[in-house]
Amino acid sequence: MASKETQLPPAAESLMARFRDRRARVGVIGLGYVGLPLAVVLAEAGYTVTGVDLDAAKVDRLHRGESYIEDIPSSTVAGLVRDGRLHASTEFSSLSDAEGVSICVPTPLRKTGDPDLSFIVSAAQALRPILHPGMVVILESTTYPGTTRELVQPELESTGLHVGRDLFLAFSPERVDPGRSDWTTKNTPKVIGGITPACTAVAAAMYEGAMDRVVRVSSSEVAEMTKLLENTFRAVNIAMVNEMALMCDRLGLDVWEVIDAASTKPFGFMRFLPGPGLGGHCIPIDPLYLSWKMKSVKYNARIIDLASEINTNMPRYVVEKTQDILNQQGKALRGARLLVVGVAYKPDIGDTRESPGLDVIGLLRAKGAQVSYYDPYVAAIEHEGWDLTSVPDLLAEARRADCVVIVTHHSAIDYAALVEASTQVFDTRNAVGAAGLHDPKVVRL
Repeated sequence: MASKETQLPPAAESLMARFRDRRARVGVIGLGYVGLPLAVVLAEAGYTVTGVDLDAAKVDRLHRGESYIEDIPSSTVAGLVRDGRLHASTEFSSLSDAEGVSICVPTPLRKTGDPDLSFIVSAAQALRPILHPGMVVILESTTYPGTTRELVQPELESTGLHVGRDLFLAFSPERVDPGRSDWTTKNTPKVIGGITPACTAVAAAMYEGAMDRVVRVSSSEVAEMTKLLENTFRAVNIAMVNEMALMCDRLGLDVWEVIDAASTKPFGFMRFLPGPGLGGHCIPIDPLYLSWKMKSVKYNARIIDLASEINTNMPRYVVEKTQDILNQQGKALRGARLLVVGVAYKPDIGDTRESPGLDVIGLLRAKGAQVSYYDPYVAAIEHEGWDLTSVPDLLAEARRADCVVIVTHHSAIDYAALVEASTQVFDTRNAVGAAGLHDPKVVRL
């Protein structure tokens, strides 16, 4: 028999049993890059899943069995919808019979740099009318340590239900990396931290039915901090290698050769690559949540702030370097015809969230350049008042351009042919590789 300290309340035991035999119905709030893959994995594991999203267009597509997320095939969605395992709605009332709900809503930064948690609060408030005893709510949206306990718990307990006894609350950081097939929502270890030990146990039981491995931690704050450590680690190391690129440029050294040489060390070194800036929802934003939170306890996260400054300034460096390349040709940036290759934030996907490509285009346009772009994954861009479409013929546009700026290194592009067609190429990703080292047409970051 379990001791008094570890014995779970009856509501927890009952709910965990329903998760074990997949009788429990579950819901996912927010059907974007995190929520839809999660809903699919839960449905494939045997749960009956209802997804809620306020975007009616997304819901309509799911009803038709169509996926709008590159990593999720439409055939998978269609099969789950046909079998009654996956439903979608714009109404929170559709979750009234759910016993487990995962919140996967956006957590952007405001222009002032502080976290916008309005989507989390709105989701928690929308759940209040349908909360019932024997239910678990799991927050997946990235945020600062304390959010689950300080913001979500009071909203849920305003119904009179008690977290840890009547219903259960936990945080589980999403670890989605769009475009990957080796590490997916199913096989990437899932960290779980609850408000109470019972909350952790119940939330873990829900995900253990669908994920290959669940890692329990002692609190929701530890789980929240885990996500911030993961992404701060990457942001700081990318900033370090970006600054190394700037230093190598001043010293007349090739940073890519330096990195290749350092990478031969079999211990004590991890390979990171420089680039035109950070993209995606996580790495450019998540560390700033922690920096903001630390100011509330009178601590300056100096490494985070410095890394953010370096990474944020990389698009400006790309523009300055492009201007220098044009000067060598006796041309001005204003009025120059420039082709940006790649606007997705990473290779071989169409995700433009926080993409440095958008910053590079915006800065070049602000200086009077005539900018076009090519991206096989992004047909059109609507950003800050300007609309652009991808040019239909990459090589034809390259021949007309004064300079081609490679921002995203999609594998489908023939870079040798691109260089041959171009007057000048600024390669910010080493897409051309060693072939560009001695080619007078190519300048590497």
